Amino acid sequence: MSSPEQLCVVIPAFREAERIGAVVRGVRAQGLPVIVVDDGSPDATGAAAAAAGATVLRHAVNRGKGVALQTAYDFARAHGYAAVITMDGDGQHDPADLPGLLAAARTTGAPVVIGNRMGDATAMPRVRRGTNRLMSWLLSRLMRQRVPDTQCGFRYYQLAVLPTQPPGSARYAAESELLLDLAARGARFASAPVRVIYGGEQSKINPVVDTLRFLGMMLRRAVRQRRG
Repeated sequence: MSSPEQLCVVIPAFREAERIGAVVRGVRAQGLPVIVVDDGSPDATGAAAAAAGATVLRHAVNRGKGVALQTAYDFARAHGYAAVITMDGDGQHDPADLPGLLAAARTTGAPVVIGNRMGDATAMPRVRRGTNRLMSWLLSRLMRQRVPDTQCGFRYYQLAVLPTQPPGSARYAAESELLLDLAARGARFASAPVRVIYGGEQSKINPVVDTLRFLGMMLRRAVRQRRG
């Protein structure tokens, strides 16, 4: 697979030494460069990613997914890339779905394309499925455009539309906050179907804790808007 634009795949990773190599190799097989941000992992995540062919950036301590993604965006800008695709490092995103995201970007012209797992979400744990649907409904209303799966981290972004400063949320709520920021600035979103993959891995998303973080992020935004 090739793309006419300068495109790379960025993967934030924490404690993914067992899986990150396969993910990187799958992306490299599609002909795309990979940037892995090892977010303070105590295991061999960075070494495994480098051995598989990724450029590895490392945080000395765990700083959260939002900060890790911003590190990758800054690096991609500095090295002349025009767009990035974000993926998770735990094997839940299939590199074979990369062409679909790029095709959606080309056909729609949207600067942001978000993977949609909800077309066939039966493989997703029930609690996660319900949480995703609730958050996606709420965010879609606030953004005034429908995004079926706002919680999917498998995304295409044109770097020109991304802010140069990270969102206020450092962890998983950062991806939702970024969509709200982009929508407020007039960005248009598209979606592309991607597979739902759940194996024996333990998700780093806690449905209760991370839902509370999401709601806290929404409350902080509402307070800022009222004061502003």
